Amino acid sequence: WHLSPGHFVERHGLIVIIALGESIVAIGAGATSDLDAGVIVAALLGFAVAACLWWAYFDVVAIVAERRLTETEGNAQLAMARDSYSYLHLPMVAGIILFAVGVKKTMGHVGDPLETVPAVALCGGVALYLLAHVLFRLRNMHSLSRRRLVVSIVLVAIIPVAVELPALATLALVAALCAGLIAYESIRYAEARNRVRHAPEPAT
Repeated sequence: WHLSPGHFVERHGLIVIIALGESIVAIGAGATSDLDAGVIVAALLGFAVAACLWWAYFDVVAIVAERRLTETEGNAQLAMARDSYSYLHLPMVAGIILFAVGVKKTMGHVGDPLETVPAVALCGGVALYLLAHVLFRLRNMHSLSRRRLVVSIVLVAIIPVAVELPALATLALVAALCAGLIAYESIRYAEARNRVRHAPEPAT
């Protein structure tokens, strides 16, 4: 097998974009009631979470992963492509889909607590997505993203709370955790992020 790293990475990135697009569609589909203040706030929060999920993947992770795949050769390259993309992108996409299910239910009942399944989908979906990122980095860079691991654990831990709080409050918690994670990474690692984004592309 001969792999074209750029093409391979691009196609998997498009799959992630499509899944994120469907989560945006779910926000609109869930707003079946009157557009009161609660529904509008929920829509903005849902969009903010989707933006954070996009940023978490495309800002640095996708760039570094593509370069690492390009630099690797032979069977090691094929194994990396299999593990990082064919396998680990599945939980990423599954996490986005679960989030879409949860946010759709939230849009329809912003003032009521979520039932167990939507609560698991909303919080657990984002947790699954971030956990897949942790494994993705561990496979490619052989290092652990403790921040994303901690946030994913916190998201799972708030599921019991999510079935008691109003759905809007739960979504606000998820959005705050995601936005806080992205803000921290962007500020704390601004210099490293700048180097990654402006480094010359490797020869293919």
